[in-house]
Amino acid sequence: MKIKYCDSLVIGGGLAGLRAAVATANKGLSTTVLSLVPVKRSHSAAAQGGMQASLGNAKMSEGDNEDVHFADTVKGSDWGCDQEVARMFVTTAPKAIRELAAWGVPWTRIRKGNHEAVINTKKTTIFEDDDKHGLINSRDFGGTKKWRTCYTSDATGHTMLFAVANEAIKREVNIEDRKEAIGLIHKNNRCYGAIVRDLVTGEIIAYVAKGILIATGGYGRIYEITTNAVICEGIGTAIALETGIAKLGNMEAVQFHPTPLFPSGILLTEGCRGDGGVLRDVDGHRFMPDYEPEKKDLASRDVVSRRMMEHIRKGKGVDSPYGKHLWLDISILGREHIEKNLRDVQEICQYFAGIDPADEGKKGWAPVHPMQHYSMGGIRTKPTGESPTLKGLFSAGEAACWDMHGFNRLGGNSVSETVVAGMIVGNYFADFCLDSEIDIDTKTVEEFVSAKENYIKELLSLKGNEDIFKIKNRMKRLMQEYVGIFRDGIGLTKAVDELEDLLKRVKNITVTNKQLTANPELEEAYRVPMMLKVALCVAKGALERTESRGAHTREDYPKRDDAKWLKRTLTSWKEGDTLPTIEYEDLDIMTMEIPPGFRGYGAKGMIIENELSAIRQAEVDKLKEDMEASGKDRYEVQHALMPFSLQQEYKRKNKRLGVK
Repeated sequence: MKIKYCDSLVIGGGLAGLRAAVATANKGLSTTVLSLVPVKRSHSAAAQGGMQASLGNAKMSEGDNEDVHFADTVKGSDWGCDQEVARMFVTTAPKAIRELAAWGVPWTRIRKGNHEAVINTKKTTIFEDDDKHGLINSRDFGGTKKWRTCYTSDATGHTMLFAVANEAIKREVNIEDRKEAIGLIHKNNRCYGAIVRDLVTGEIIAYVAKGILIATGGYGRIYEITTNAVICEGIGTAIALETGIAKLGNMEAVQFHPTPLFPSGILLTEGCRGDGGVLRDVDGHRFMPDYEPEKKDLASRDVVSRRMMEHIRKGKGVDSPYGKHLWLDISILGREHIEKNLRDVQEICQYFAGIDPADEGKKGWAPVHPMQHYSMGGIRTKPTGESPTLKGLFSAGEAACWDMHGFNRLGGNSVSETVVAGMIVGNYFADFCLDSEIDIDTKTVEEFVSAKENYIKELLSLKGNEDIFKIKNRMKRLMQEYVGIFRDGIGLTKAVDELEDLLKRVKNITVTNKQLTANPELEEAYRVPMMLKVALCVAKGALERTESRGAHTREDYPKRDDAKWLKRTLTSWKEGDTLPTIEYEDLDIMTMEIPPGFRGYGAKGMIIENELSAIRQAEVDKLKEDMEASGKDRYEVQHALMPFSLQQEYKRKNKRLGVK
């Protein structure tokens, strides 16, 4: 048996994991990062459009601050987020982006003088003052009141990932790739490490640490069509679930991005519409203003995706051999803008659709269709990033339900969350490791290793008549068909019943290839059951939540029900069960800084209101009025409304040009 020890163990080599590793290394802790792939190939590199932070630099960003960003985030979440966490996030984001600049991220900068932008299909001249020249620029994104999304053309994730990875390497973080965590080591509700499979040798290794942080990203690959990389199968989420102690939060909250390229599913960034691109139907008509006259093509992602599907249902989709789609038109931005700010999008369209989106007119329109993109749900944590039920287990980024996104996340907020959570949670994680000891005995570790080794041997010995690949593909089809943008009780019941049956059937597979190394069939044999458990958490949570909120749209329950459903879904898994256990935690309206209200999309009257909302709103209004009349500033007002905890280096006031 091989055991490796370190102070802090990070599972996942994307932006969140690497930034957390930097935090632990900064405090002198020996840190190991485990990754399925070389870390600079992590899925974080696929982020294109940008990272939200309220710098308020550019002309179209003037007046932006933490309060505006906070309000956008809360409304974007459809009042499903943890407002304390949202406050922590918006306060730290400007510091994160400036730190990244110091680490070498080549943020696109403001140029003084006049420059052209396309706003609402019209060419508009924007003048930038001399004192803004060289400051970090930002573009428009969906669901925001200000242009807040800072970017490096359309390769933001790539530049951020390389910068953060280099900082981790500089601090001598031990990065081991081609390693897959397939279980957690825990005793007496305390997590001590992970059971890891070396994907090259097939060897099972125990990694033991003072604390463990999971940052393995989302679970998009449980769906048939997704923008997620092939490694985003939710295994990190699943190993937490399989402890039977850690819980998952809001797993039914799954986001569909409006503009993946059709049919390949490769993402075309929201920056396309943020820079002025528009959606068109089979007739070339720009249809989003018909549905959302205020925000139009830049409504929140869940709203745009639903409107696109509604429009296709009305017969306005474009026929193709692969099904119906709609068009994304960025040709109106002009070739010079596209080749400077959207060059990755241009290359993707050229390579995977055979078109140049800079060509004028219909010739350059890109076929798009909403597809699964992001997981708001994940490992439930406290604001510190630690599991409330399994001590020593932390999580950050898309793998976590930290819960700043609620039931819909704004574009640019997730890229921002990776490094912001990496900073905040990474610091809390480091402090935990500094104050803890490895006090688990070797015998217990050996038992966990032996259990996994025996499980692998058992899989290789199975002689059933089921095909693991067919089971996996059926799971993906069920999720795509019944747990997608539009959901209803009949479809969700069918999905849950058949997914449960698939989970039972995996015990009757045959792994024809018996070798321990270079064996994709074996890897699917242990991964697919975990993926099925994650899929069941999503589908069962969606079935039980009889309302529509954010990205969770029940056609049989079209209203947001604050009276009954202003609560977070928690799922856990008892050993031997074939369905998750579901419970709920209430969101406390009376402590909210922004009580639930109308989100600003669609028809009014689609909310079943909670009587406490009006009571809390009256309290908020009165407190604001009294404090502002007595000369209190916005920081003092905010603290009185909803105090929040945050490390002092991140809670200090952000400075903005020309703002005291």
